[in-house]
Amino acid sequence: MTEDRTDDRAPLAERMRPRSLAEVVGQEHLLGERGLLPPLLSSGRPPSLILWGPPGCGKTTIARLIATELDRPPVRISAVTSGVREVKEIVARSREERAAGGRATVLFVDEIHRFNKAQQDAFLGPVEDGSIILVGATTENPGFELNSAILSRCRVLVLEPLGEGALAALLERALADAERGVGSAPPPLDAEGKALLVARADGDARALLTDLEWVALGAGRAGLDRVSPAEVTRILSTRPPRHDRDGDQHYDSISALHKSLRGSDVQAGLYWLARMLEGGADPLAIVRRLVRFASEDVGAADPDALRHAVAARDAVHFLGMPEGALALAELVVILATAPKSDRVHRAYSAAVEAVRRTGTLPVPPEVRNAPTGLARALGHGAGYHSPHRDPRGLLVPFLPEELRGERFYEPGELGFEREIAKRITYWEQLRARAREGER
Repeated sequence: MTEDRTDDRAPLAERMRPRSLAEVVGQEHLLGERGLLPPLLSSGRPPSLILWGPPGCGKTTIARLIATELDRPPVRISAVTSGVREVKEIVARSREERAAGGRATVLFVDEIHRFNKAQQDAFLGPVEDGSIILVGATTENPGFELNSAILSRCRVLVLEPLGEGALAALLERALADAERGVGSAPPPLDAEGKALLVARADGDARALLTDLEWVALGAGRAGLDRVSPAEVTRILSTRPPRHDRDGDQHYDSISALHKSLRGSDVQAGLYWLARMLEGGADPLAIVRRLVRFASEDVGAADPDALRHAVAARDAVHFLGMPEGALALAELVVILATAPKSDRVHRAYSAAVEAVRRTGTLPVPPEVRNAPTGLARALGHGAGYHSPHRDPRGLLVPFLPEELRGERFYEPGELGFEREIAKRITYWEQLRARAREGER
């Protein structure tokens, strides 16, 4: 459990943390003139809140400042290092203070999604009876990571990555502030160097200020009189794009890849593939989606697509990364440019719907298994003719009687499905001839 304080030896990002809501840059939809947060704080009965957003967007800062705005005792814990026992102790103290005429504690829980859903139940009673005002911060989707009882008692506020304008303003503030920033010895950044720092931050204020601190240190040691983009790049290492392996970033990105391929946009497909791989995504998670895509969206329009997808999977297994990335890139190009058809997908869905609608219909006797004399005596296989030797085999009732005449699959006109349509027509014509021969 920690209380908020700022140390002049703390990292720049901590020293520059805003001291009032008015100092916070960005998040206009929450803090601006028509923002959602000020009315909630001035209502007299502020609700418990869940702040959801990416790293460096201001969740911790806003949570701290909420306690200041409410003039209530703040307590901060992290779900990474704290447990239910500590929560219960904080709640007990808050209840004692309220009983003595004090006000409810504002409990800020960082990384609240790290508490499992059973542990989260520890907050339900105290939030319900007003013993605490809970402010939870999470980078993960609350709809997945928090239980429904918590969500019903809290207001979820969504924070966005900081835009370039907000980051540029924060950069200038840190460069000018001699007390908390680097204003006492600012690095001589030119306009292009500043723009590069803003672009590298990728919406993350903490990343921006951490980079600035390193640039200031590196420029000071080297005695530079100008810090260009080349110098910024030399001082700082490359930062990969944001990506989480099992959170919204992953699912949003892989959805963008899937939809780009479905739309036959090879350029977008390659971008989203590179974005995920550079961000540290599991290549096998990507190739699993691409194997599914080959069946779902290319289907019988290009039967080779599935073979290519499985081959890419084997290549990634065999080569590992980064060498396997080229196999995935090749697959993305093939899938994006392949003819598309979801008719196999629709056909299977229609067959599933028929199964669920009609239940367990009896298998026609002609096509039942007849491995024993008893089975044959019961009529299993009676009337069956192999179409290899007897054209009457084409007339066997393969579907249950209630479903005869149903058509689940209708081929389209793209790619190999044109050939499949010809084959279906061919077999239907042979059946028609066989019927005529029986008459």
